[in-house]
Amino acid sequence: MIARLVEGVPRRALLLLAGLLALLAAAPFFAGDYLLTVLILILYFAYVGQAWNIMMGFAGQLSLGHALYVGLGAYTAAALYVHFGVGPWIGLLAAMPVAGLAGAFLGFLAFRFRVAGVYFAILTIAFDEFARVGFGHLKWTGASAGLFLPVKQYAHNDLWHLRGHPAMFYYVLLAATALAFVFCRALLQSRVGYFWLAIREDEEAARASGIDTFRYKMLAVVISAAMTSFAGVIYAFYYNNLFPDQVFGIEHSIEIILAPIVGGIGTLFGPLLGTVVIEGVSEGMRSVLGWLGFDVPGTKQLFFGAVLLFIVVAMPEGVWPWLARRLRFMERRK
Repeated sequence: MIARLVEGVPRRALLLLAGLLALLAAAPFFAGDYLLTVLILILYFAYVGQAWNIMMGFAGQLSLGHALYVGLGAYTAAALYVHFGVGPWIGLLAAMPVAGLAGAFLGFLAFRFRVAGVYFAILTIAFDEFARVGFGHLKWTGASAGLFLPVKQYAHNDLWHLRGHPAMFYYVLLAATALAFVFCRALLQSRVGYFWLAIREDEEAARASGIDTFRYKMLAVVISAAMTSFAGVIYAFYYNNLFPDQVFGIEHSIEIILAPIVGGIGTLFGPLLGTVVIEGVSEGMRSVLGWLGFDVPGTKQLFFGAVLLFIVVAMPEGVWPWLARRLRFMERRK
């Protein structure tokens, strides 16, 4: 199994991954509180970007409302914890089916009636907006006033209830991101992965060759939605409060898709590298501006736009394919 996962991967790439993993594992021992917060943000968007990548990068189905699945995961686990005392890991067992069913319903409506391309993207936004408005009026989850999780001072980390120091959340997200990376690699190496790539490149040709495109597109949506719900659970228990406009907001969805777009859609390392470029550099720039005495509203959004424009013009495939060719991890396309 392991031999198949690393098949075709240059040894230098494996050493790079091992070194990066070791560096990330040691980071909390040297990082201050602010840097640790930035690293948690990077791992969060790297994980959820990898989950989105399954749907778009592998199967070619553009979702612009992926915050829907983050929100469903967050509210499901948080509401069970607040009202019934159910721990987050048990809540995750409910959150993943809820998000998966929502993805299946959306996918069924879209794929059964041949809704594709930009119209599918608009449909994902519509579902996300419907959830935002609906949860804004749902009293059981706090409506627009927000849902607040009880916060206590813990002398030690409580992993079972996700209560403790931010370093605990960092390691949970690091493990989740590493597992998502391996899982996506296994998917790409599988029969399902080859079918997804065929659908992404030419759906009509894939259908003509005997691939059940409806079935495999549905599978991509459900897996992506269920994986994304885990990020929602972490979001809820890390911030301890949920507001529909923040969790389901279109801005959240845009932030989710920016990392894989910048890093390289359809690549495994792209979401992590893209997140480092976007979140790491933007937070660094904001810190520098603050140190210089400038407090300009919207600086982060302006930076996002500038980075995306540069990537589209200079590196349309993303940063990772460009970098990988220079590191000789892949051949230049002819």
